[in-house]
Amino acid sequence: MISDRKLEHLLICENYDVSFKNKTNGFEDIELIHNVLPEIDKQEIDLSTSTFGKKLDSPLFITAITGGHPAAKEINKQLAIAAENNNIALGVGSQRAACEHPELEDTYTVVRENAPNCLLVGNIGAPQLNLAEKAVEILDADILAIHLNPLQESIQPEGDLDARGYLDLISQITNSVNIPIIAKETGCGISAESAEALVEAGVDFIDIEGAGGTSWAAVETYRAEDRYLGEIFWDWGIPTAVSTVEVTNAIDVPVISSGGIRSGLEAAKAIALGADAVGMALPFLKNSTSQEQLNKFISRFNESLRIAMFLVGASNIDELKESKLVIRGKTREWLNERGINTKNYSRR
Repeated sequence: MISDRKLEHLLICENYDVSFKNKTNGFEDIELIHNVLPEIDKQEIDLSTSTFGKKLDSPLFITAITGGHPAAKEINKQLAIAAENNNIALGVGSQRAACEHPELEDTYTVVRENAPNCLLVGNIGAPQLNLAEKAVEILDADILAIHLNPLQESIQPEGDLDARGYLDLISQITNSVNIPIIAKETGCGISAESAEALVEAGVDFIDIEGAGGTSWAAVETYRAEDRYLGEIFWDWGIPTAVSTVEVTNAIDVPVISSGGIRSGLEAAKAIALGADAVGMALPFLKNSTSQEQLNKFISRFNESLRIAMFLVGASNIDELKESKLVIRGKTREWLNERGINTKNYSRR
């Protein structure tokens, strides 16, 4: 049953090491250039962004985590309260369970009840065209995410392996709902070519969810009887830093950089590479036991982002996006092979 699978996912993420083994998010290859004369007041740095339709106090998104099991209700409540109090965006896990099993709706409706003004992102899979309007209604969502997870489906014992017609289904979803659509991966990243195709299909935003954070091949490996395939593909995917550059160079819609980002410094690097916001999931799950922990985590993130901005002389997010940086190592090698001139970032 879907509900049982949601609980398994939660318990595995909370209790097992589901991070990539030998692949990082790539941000160690990104160096912001220190400005010894920032000429700004750190206390007046503005972290706010209005890119996604509402003014947010920080470019931080709590990306999709959970829902669809009674155990998820309290987690989503705590996340909603934190998002509301800190005026940041919040996404929920796949809503298929609630759409098909009304008794599970309260694991999602609890979010809007506790976050009446928050920017909320619903969530369905590309094949679930018939559930799109219901998902928006249940959550009272501002944006609807369509998640794409071919690797997870490949490793998952009950995975859906027929991906034919996804672009057409996505196009139909974008035409059938009256709120913006985000296309999001679940930990393997999005290439330039895929981003172009998604925007052509009508998608308004992209959440790249690159490799280097939680490996959903790892999560499904812990659930599988035979771990052979999961072990082979544990580290599959496009590193987050690489995917951020590929996508922001290919399309002209707002982009969320997510996948293994763990600090405001990494967030600053992602935004300087072209992202409009950054997302995190697992750290919020780990801190969801109390508002004190959640608020402390958000505060630390914002402060480290603010310091990074101070050190490059950026007084707001738009100025941070134009900051000079150097791309090194494997990330530069990948991007150069893909025809992207990395020197453009250091010579802005």
